[in-house]
Amino acid sequence: MTELRNFDLNLLVAFNFLMEERNVSRAAQKMFITQSAMSHVLQRLRQQLDDPVLVKTPQGMRPTQRALALVEPVASILNEVELVIRGSKEFSPATTQRRFTIATNDYVEFCLLPPLMRSVSRQAPNVEIHLVQTSGSLREAADAGDVDLVIGFDVILDSTPYVRRERLYTDRIVALVRRDHPDFPTDEPTLEQFVAARHMLMSRREAGTGIIDDWLERRGLARKVSLVVPNFLSAPWIVASSDLVFSLPLRIAEHFVRLAPLRILEIPIEFPTYDLLMVWHSLQDREPAHAWLRREIVEICRGVAEEPVEETPRPARSKGREPA
Repeated sequence: MTELRNFDLNLLVAFNFLMEERNVSRAAQKMFITQSAMSHVLQRLRQQLDDPVLVKTPQGMRPTQRALALVEPVASILNEVELVIRGSKEFSPATTQRRFTIATNDYVEFCLLPPLMRSVSRQAPNVEIHLVQTSGSLREAADAGDVDLVIGFDVILDSTPYVRRERLYTDRIVALVRRDHPDFPTDEPTLEQFVAARHMLMSRREAGTGIIDDWLERRGLARKVSLVVPNFLSAPWIVASSDLVFSLPLRIAEHFVRLAPLRILEIPIEFPTYDLLMVWHSLQDREPAHAWLRREIVEICRGVAEEPVEETPRPARSKGREPA
């Protein structure tokens, strides 16, 4: 085992860049040295760690298991050293000028962004929030270096060993119909009633299917999908003016019943609940501005999870007239 007094601690900085980039040339650029010099550094790392560190594969350079295990502790050590060198500095949201990039989806834009921006605008008027669509690959988003946070459901995001994650809250799938839908006298339809209805679906799959269709197919069933849309934008008004059934996360459905004469149905399908996760690279764990934004998001999500459902007011019924 290599003794600390014989280990070149400068190699830890190079190791950090190599793990971020998985590419010798790009890591060399970040260290402001030549590719040849970085290749020499990688050889020294391999010798002192007695491990290949990075190996060539058809998909590019891949870290070894030992290298992956070292990513988080090395990042933590470098953060501590940087704080010692720079000295502690008071963070003030009111004066900071920072751009945060969050990789996420329509769900988060709809449910979390409005209250988050109210809070950020009040506390940190010079902060800019930039949203980009997440591809679902957590490792790629974290490794890219230009994404501060990834927010998405645990069933979509993949896993990687050197990121931090925090569970924000749990959501589940429900269905939405117009308030006076004739085929659903109760809010707990049977599977037969659910399958027999005409459905609206939000899907980015080329086949125009979703997780409900996958569940039904495994049981030899299929529903009639009459409309496929790419996002939630028009959903409440389409559902309110048709007999379509729209399945979606509960938190978005709660918003939609405030916008249009709709009601929420329990779907007769045994789906698990889904955890909404906030994920970030361990390198940003102790950065004051980053930590502040994470605290804001956690607080916003606590409010979203506790917010009660308030449906739109029911219209007054005329005397002698039955509901449609």
